[in-house]
Amino acid sequence: MPAVPMPDEMPAPTAVAVRVLCAFAAKTGDLDLRFTPSPSAQEGILGHDTVTARRGAGYQREVSLSARCGELLVQGRADGFDPAIPRLEEIKTHRGEADHIPDNHRALHWAQARVYGWMLCEQLGLDRIELALVYFNIDTAQETVLPVWHSAVELKAFFETLCARFADWAGAERRHRIARDQALQALAFPFPAFRPGQREMAAAVYRAHGSGRHLLAQAPTGIGKTMATLFAALRAAPAQGTHKLFYLTAKTPGRRLALHALQHLKVQPLRVLELVAREKACEHPDKACHGESCPLARGFYDRLPKAREDAAQAGWLDKPSLRDIALKHEVCPYHLGQEVLRWSDVVVGDFNHFFDLSASTWALTVNDELRVGLLVDEAHNLIERARQMYSAELRPVVFQTVRKSAPAALKKSMDRLHRQWGALARSQTQDHEVLPELPSAFMGALQRHGAELSDHIAQEPGDTHGDLQAWLFEVLHVLRVAEVFADHSMVDLTRTPPMRGRARMPTLNIRNLDPGPLLKPRWEAAHSAALFSATLRPMDYVSQLLGLPEDTARLEVPSPFDPSRLRVRIAQDISTRYHDRTASLDHLVNAMAMQYAERPGNYLAFFSSFDYLEQALDRLKQRHPTISVWAQSRAMCEPDREAFVARFAEEGQGIGFAVLGGAFGEGIDLPGRRLIGAFIATLGLPQWNAVNEHLRLRLQARFGQGYDYAYLFPGLQKVVQAAGRVIRGPQDEGVVVLMDDRYRRPEVRRLLPAWWGL
Repeated sequence: MPAVPMPDEMPAPTAVAVRVLCAFAAKTGDLDLRFTPSPSAQEGILGHDTVTARRGAGYQREVSLSARCGELLVQGRADGFDPAIPRLEEIKTHRGEADHIPDNHRALHWAQARVYGWMLCEQLGLDRIELALVYFNIDTAQETVLPVWHSAVELKAFFETLCARFADWAGAERRHRIARDQALQALAFPFPAFRPGQREMAAAVYRAHGSGRHLLAQAPTGIGKTMATLFAALRAAPAQGTHKLFYLTAKTPGRRLALHALQHLKVQPLRVLELVAREKACEHPDKACHGESCPLARGFYDRLPKAREDAAQAGWLDKPSLRDIALKHEVCPYHLGQEVLRWSDVVVGDFNHFFDLSASTWALTVNDELRVGLLVDEAHNLIERARQMYSAELRPVVFQTVRKSAPAALKKSMDRLHRQWGALARSQTQDHEVLPELPSAFMGALQRHGAELSDHIAQEPGDTHGDLQAWLFEVLHVLRVAEVFADHSMVDLTRTPPMRGRARMPTLNIRNLDPGPLLKPRWEAAHSAALFSATLRPMDYVSQLLGLPEDTARLEVPSPFDPSRLRVRIAQDISTRYHDRTASLDHLVNAMAMQYAERPGNYLAFFSSFDYLEQALDRLKQRHPTISVWAQSRAMCEPDREAFVARFAEEGQGIGFAVLGGAFGEGIDLPGRRLIGAFIATLGLPQWNAVNEHLRLRLQARFGQGYDYAYLFPGLQKVVQAAGRVIRGPQDEGVVVLMDDRYRRPEVRRLLPAWWGL
């Protein structure tokens, strides 16, 4: 007979949060997102504080509790406990009427309350306890309290039932984690040798992730940054106890490169999940996201356990693979992805999945107190993308359209908002007017309108009118951005053309100018982060605008490419300034044609705008009609973008016209003779306008380099990115023609790569 282990030899229990246990084991029925307009995290915290502040003396807040069941140690913090009754309260914030909260949502809330109830009964030796769901309406500050008495016996039985459902999964997860870490400790680089500069990059990432620091790394295009960072971060993960690695990209091609690298690494077992936007994963875009409308939402939680198990066994969960599993089990692919996010090891997705105000991976990291590593690809894009995430606009044309067909129940709310909007219009004295602060009366009316609109939608049977729902989401986004408004942002009014028969009303814009303060908590939540790109100079500029910690490590990998294989020249007698463009067009297209004649092949020509692109394209066609040309168009769909890139064939000849900073300025790979040269007919400087001038002034006040931070640095980053399309490997060779006399200026040339030899 085997020896019975002594107490100090018993295996350590698997810790699980109450919220995770209930989400896994207590959800049943349909997926129902008709009522998703919900409080933000900050509103939720304030709501909890308001409720608990109303309670009397002796009331206990944030009560830490734990209970063991077999090999599980369930832990959590109950919202509130009144020992005099005794009553345990589970507080939930919401918008709209509490009666309209779906039954399956309420069932989950009761499950959490019952688990906490048993834990408290066990801890205090109680025979019975009153449990109360407290629904707090953040818009009206009203409480709806639902009290129920339970015996300790029935609460214990409920608790043990949930734990039994979770125990097998927890055991399998524990074994998976051990096997995964063993595989990562033995992980070998998948190629015979590192490329020049690649080992240095990998070593820096390994050190950063190993020491819990952040890293800002500039390395030239073509050295294999994606593979270097993934390999190093994965190797460092076991020793650091890393739960997850998030690989974040700005564009779809970056996701594809990351997935391709992960396939080459061949780590088994390693669960890799690709996150995509909801609209790109939706199988039924014509249906609402609830069981009465969408067949993949109907019975979602009843079929989820088997789908989740299949996904865990599969391990490789890119978009097509996850879709196949979801449709096999007749569940929604997007929401299956959200469910398996918690159980994935590497997650590949867009920037917004971690940095957006409502980012899912960010919420998971904070709520589950995870130790995560971040790999941020093409990190120079994060500055502008973060500004967009933390900005919002409210357009009168949308409001007026919705108001015309709005139901009578919303008339009073919309009239109130319309009056406040009109007051803003009457106070506006310029076409673009910066306000000193958020307009309080207007924001108050918008807050009330959002609450009443949310409540109305919650009461609508069946599907909600699409325009009304879209307007609600626009309102809620503005309110959410307004919550974090501070001196890192500005608010302004922009006059818009009046609608026929209606008063002229301005667009309200909340624009983030410095995303650093809002990004700072995201960096603090990550154990380590490596941000990398071919264009991160000057690093002070990038670090300050991204809000990185002061001790962030820095690395600049020198170019491994032979400078003689890239000829960079400046067309010194061409000016692409706005007022000079018409006069310089002939000279510009002649210079392009001369280079093309000297060495025929595939070229990319970059311009500052579509208008300028079209002018140059027309002039080239007139003066040099024998040169084959193709051009990027406005609002290009994905198949058209793919067709544009496909024109760059190995033996092809011609010039592709594109806008600098657009889809073809970075993230495309055209090695060998697919691309032998680039014409860059711009410095990439952002357009001069009132908004950018205000940005310049604000950044001057904050950092002392307003023009550089608002115009010069972001413009030259786009130039270097575009030029980087030409040399993709050590065997490539080509030419870059910088078509503007300002490239001769010292302050411009110092921002260009030293290996260009200018």
